[in-house]
Amino acid sequence: MKVLLVDDHLVVLKGLRFFLQTRPGIDIVGEAQDGKEALQQVKKLQPDIVLMDVIMPNMDGIEATRQIKADYPEVKVVILTSSSDKDHVIPAIRAGASGYQLKDVDPTFLEETLIAVMEGGTSLHSQITSHLMVHVAKEDEKQSSYYELTPRERMVLKHITYGESNKEIAAALYITEKTVKTHITSILGKMEVQDRTQAAIHALKHRWFEV
Repeated sequence: MKVLLVDDHLVVLKGLRFFLQTRPGIDIVGEAQDGKEALQQVKKLQPDIVLMDVIMPNMDGIEATRQIKADYPEVKVVILTSSSDKDHVIPAIRAGASGYQLKDVDPTFLEETLIAVMEGGTSLHSQITSHLMVHVAKEDEKQSSYYELTPRERMVLKHITYGESNKEIAAALYITEKTVKTHITSILGKMEVQDRTQAAIHALKHRWFEV
């Protein structure tokens, strides 16, 4: 497999190259020190896998992953970073990364990760798996909040997704504006969102209603 290494720290690049180039079946075809350079190298070298850090100057690993997968969907991306923060983990996976490992990973396991991803699988550090499980659980909780809404609250929310004002909703449902406000307060609380815009976006995202 042809591997492109991407990290803004030269010592990391050299260390990765030193280990991986000794492994059978792995060919280190190039290096890059930020996301922009990575895109250029992917175009030039056509690697099978990009092993990339997240936090880098000019363009981070998340945006680079997104662009690589958009332009070269056959290229696999494995994130190798020191950050297990969910604000990096979730976006990286959503961007299309097939693997996410931390830099404290055993070198042999890193090799196994590359092989697994090359074969079409995924490989995630145990801490990353925990983040994803929590994220999925929270998404499920938000999805189930629809069923906690009363029939009237669902109707109010549906009209909110239409972009209607409280006055328009009141007229459509033959209730007072005060009652509409009461329903909206209850809706926001059950959905755990800050305002009606967030409520509408969430409802549309999960296809609670057709607009």
